[in-house]
Amino acid sequence: MVTRIHDMPVYAVRTDQIAAPLYNLWRRARLHLEMPLRIELAGLKQMVLILEEDSWVVVDQCQYDLPVLAWVEFQDSGRTTLHTPVTCTMNYYHYMASHLREKVLTRMGEVLEARLSDTAPDTGQNQPSQI
Repeated sequence: MVTRIHDMPVYAVRTDQIAAPLYNLWRRARLHLEMPLRIELAGLKQMVLILEEDSWVVVDQCQYDLPVLAWVEFQDSGRTTLHTPVTCTMNYYHYMASHLREKVLTRMGEVLEARLSDTAPDTGQNQPSQI
């Protein structure tokens, strides 16, 4: 677990399920993009999502990356199907954090799709010749 949330007091802990397409997208991102990955959250000025190897953490960047919400402890060991949701633990560090969940997950999916398509291997076609 990341040190960013390791010593922080948790306001509430809940069990959550992550939709399979989003979870699988994050797994692909871990293979192709450098982690940790910071994702700006449009419409949430000071909030940023930080994707780590083992967690997703929403932080307030105006408060020195103070955690607000985190998805941790993904229960994917022994997972035999790619279409089933993955259970995890959600840590709430702020009483209003639940209002961020859907916006954050939507933005995360959009950004990962875009970044993974940008890192697609180049076939070498349409390359300008070098002189």
